[in-house]
Amino acid sequence: MTQPQALEMLKSGYNVFLTGPAGCGKTFLLNQYINYLKHNDVDPGITASTGIAATHINGRTIHSWCGMGIEQNLSDEQIERLTEKEHLWERIKYAKVLIIDEISMLNASRLDLVDRICKEFKESAAPFGGIQTILCGDFFQLPPVTRTAREDGRFVTESGIWQNMDIKICYLEEQYRQDDKRFLRVLNDIRRNGTTMDTKAVLAERINQPVSFKIKPTKLHTHNSNVDAYNQFELAKLKGKESVYQMYSEGIPHLVETLRESCLAPERLVLKTGTVVMFVKNNFDLGYVNGTLGTVTGFDKDSGYPIIKTVHGKVIIAYPEKWKIEDGRKILASISQVPLRLAWAITVHKSQGMSLDCAEIDLSKTFEYGMGYVALSRVRSLAGIKLLGFNEMALKVSEKVIKMDKHLQVKSRQDLEEFDQLSAEQKTEMQKELVKQPKKADIAEATDTIGIPF
Repeated sequence: MTQPQALEMLKSGYNVFLTGPAGCGKTFLLNQYINYLKHNDVDPGITASTGIAATHINGRTIHSWCGMGIEQNLSDEQIERLTEKEHLWERIKYAKVLIIDEISMLNASRLDLVDRICKEFKESAAPFGGIQTILCGDFFQLPPVTRTAREDGRFVTESGIWQNMDIKICYLEEQYRQDDKRFLRVLNDIRRNGTTMDTKAVLAERINQPVSFKIKPTKLHTHNSNVDAYNQFELAKLKGKESVYQMYSEGIPHLVETLRESCLAPERLVLKTGTVVMFVKNNFDLGYVNGTLGTVTGFDKDSGYPIIKTVHGKVIIAYPEKWKIEDGRKILASISQVPLRLAWAITVHKSQGMSLDCAEIDLSKTFEYGMGYVALSRVRSLAGIKLLGFNEMALKVSEKVIKMDKHLQVKSRQDLEEFDQLSAEQKTEMQKELVKQPKKADIAEATDTIGIPF
């Protein structure tokens, strides 16, 4: 399915699972849909399973949005108490669309809990209380987060609500990150657990090989322990004056703190001429995306902000950007910082959603299905990879996920065929219904019933 086809299905009000391999533009399409909804005065609930993913779409975690916090099960009494919270009423009662990004990391129990909470607030037995629900992610990437043995490790496809929400599958097949055919073949081999001697031979070609760019490649680690220390060690080796950029914030304190913890730009950014950095936000107009690598060549005389020369030779002054948590048209919290982080090293987890120009990757200690695929698929080309080693686990993905993915691809084709059979008039009516605003009388009646403002 192409992005324009998927966007038309989203606009038609279906519950949708938006998926596809790394680099197919899932988050880009989500942002297109969010902008479409806002243009039509529909305020979507914008969420993700992790704080980092939420910052990419100016949202918050789904745990915060629906009030469930860290819980994966709540009693009826506990859910009833949630309905007494005014801020949740204003957020959920009138929601028409709910978006959950990086759905692979949310477990089945929590998706069922989100469904129960929405039904309670909407006073409706329809899935998610009748809210159009858009799930987005790729099950080949990081699996549900389980902090203890008691936590549910099942994918959301195993939840009760998945079977009952009449979900349409939009499986994006076009590739935007990589155009290196040999590299794509390697990634596809890993994705289907079909690695061969040829696959391994291609990867072996990159072991301890220099990258094709005149810059030190970002070290991509599977563990977090040494990343910060290594970045600070490399920064200290540079001579010259430090320039310091402090994060500015405003809004609801606990949401500001959530943004600070989730944002990949540090609260205090220290740079020197020669610092290897990466951009941590998309700005297509200025010519950078999340993961664009470059070097600080100096500092602008007028503004004082860093001048970055990217690996492709583009010169960019890195002015501050904003990260926000929005609720409809209200900005509840925001932070502002120069959109850079030190890039001598980063973890695989924090690299999700990035498109890296070059990376030094050590997969010899890979310990989880899909981790090798996630790390390799961050990089645009084989020539941009310096591989220190890999083990067998780095080339494996879950057989359960492979089986599930085949089913999703088939259903996506079926769903698109059924959608294409609708007339233009039917599609137009469905789109009008989604963005139709409630009558003022209906709002007034609902307001009188619950006793709180719309």
